[in-house]
Amino acid sequence: MAETSRHPFLQGLSKHRGAPPTAVVIFGASGDLTARKLIPAVYNLAADNLLPPDFHLSGYGRKEISNDAFRDLAAEAIKEFSRRELSDDVWDRIAAKTTYVAGGYDDPAAFDRLAAHLAQIDKEVGRDVQPLFYMSTPPSVFAPILRNLGASGLAEKHLGTSLHAKVIIEKPFGRDLESALKLNGTIREVLQEHQVYRIDHYLGKETVQDLLVQRFSNAIFEPLWNRNYIDNVQITVSEEVGVGTRGGYYEQSGALRDMIQNHTMQLVALTAMEPPVSLDAEAIRDEKMKLLRAIQPLDLGPNGDVARAQYAAGMIAGKPEPGYLEEAGIAAESSTETYAGIRLSINNWRWQGVPFYLRSGKRMARRVTEIAVQFKRPPGTLFAGGAFDLAANTLSFQIQPDEGLSLVLNGKVPGLETRTQPVKMNFSYSTTFGSNTPEAYERLVLDAMIGDGTLFIRGDEAETSWKLYTPLLEAWAEAGREGMGSYAAGSWGPANADELLVAREHVWRKP
Repeated sequence: MAETSRHPFLQGLSKHRGAPPTAVVIFGASGDLTARKLIPAVYNLAADNLLPPDFHLSGYGRKEISNDAFRDLAAEAIKEFSRRELSDDVWDRIAAKTTYVAGGYDDPAAFDRLAAHLAQIDKEVGRDVQPLFYMSTPPSVFAPILRNLGASGLAEKHLGTSLHAKVIIEKPFGRDLESALKLNGTIREVLQEHQVYRIDHYLGKETVQDLLVQRFSNAIFEPLWNRNYIDNVQITVSEEVGVGTRGGYYEQSGALRDMIQNHTMQLVALTAMEPPVSLDAEAIRDEKMKLLRAIQPLDLGPNGDVARAQYAAGMIAGKPEPGYLEEAGIAAESSTETYAGIRLSINNWRWQGVPFYLRSGKRMARRVTEIAVQFKRPPGTLFAGGAFDLAANTLSFQIQPDEGLSLVLNGKVPGLETRTQPVKMNFSYSTTFGSNTPEAYERLVLDAMIGDGTLFIRGDEAETSWKLYTPLLEAWAEAGREGMGSYAAGSWGPANADELLVAREHVWRKP
């Protein structure tokens, strides 16, 4: 099979991407992520005939529940969260091979029971079955799970064959460089790198995958994708919602850890990386690493490369919303940022002098994730003057909620006078391909099953990103509330973030 025929950047999910016999074990089986994303993902893969005939699903958690009770919970999750309605025919195929194992994450005896359970599946199937462990748990139990996978022999199950054990690890992957190094150290004690799949669900979104297709399969873009033609790049990850009932969690996270260090940096890498030598997963991840290493350390001074803020009271959709310090579970003197703005400089031949602006915040004007590539304005004054309303050509990738692309051009307004105005060319996934496209977790679970690591983060990527942002986190922790900006709920962010762009004569887009 040709490499290009199976690679996820160039093909949608298709039946020829067959997965081997697999037993998926979900640690944290009663958690919210399992119900909202993982169980529906498995169900939709089954509905698309993308699961192998010998597919088994096992939940693992502290709660003592029966196999039937776990099946009932799974069915309810599909009814509520799946993009498809529950079909008895499809569900019956999954339910017949769905089981539950109860045990603690730090309980070696429970992992021995899990090992015996998987050995029994091998015996029933009559051949080796690939174990795929999904760590859908709080980060505090990552290390105990990993160590018990090693002690029980599960980490080495079928090692040296194509059916070797694999482990999917959910974010957050550490809280800073030290914790990321420590977690990677634990992983390396138990697993080889090719067994590890650090998940970032943004990489499973259609538009993110389409980014490399647009760059490297369209001859009109790549010749312009450099400092000679691009003025700046803006990446926005904004949310309308506040912290809600998750104030306790968010106080330990903040916008930088929650969105910038992981999701947003992956978008930077895919936007700015050099063309890989092949479509092999490691070739693509090698180019991402080269790009991440080329990012210069942040200037943390008063007029430097960073801005932070908290949302204040404001109006969203005509409804008054409280400020961050008024939310439940938030300390009165909290210094946790709900907005982070970053200006990155990339020191390589392609991007020297082109600023990359990143921002992420809660309680902003609308929910949107977008990559906007703004090209330089044409030279000369041919269309100068008040009659000519000209905009910079901008190519934007809308990642959510409405996946698609848009290109801003300048066109002539119909009439007897020569007047111009910006016009937008739009491509929408839902309009062109239909709205029932696969969810990100469907793609990622399937890719892990077949052993394709393209859309997962390698250990050195995580460490390099933390190396960039850990000094900033330490500086903010030392400063407390000093330098903290403010923005009204429902706005596009604080004034101190605008200053990051004003210094280069740029302004933030309003997606």
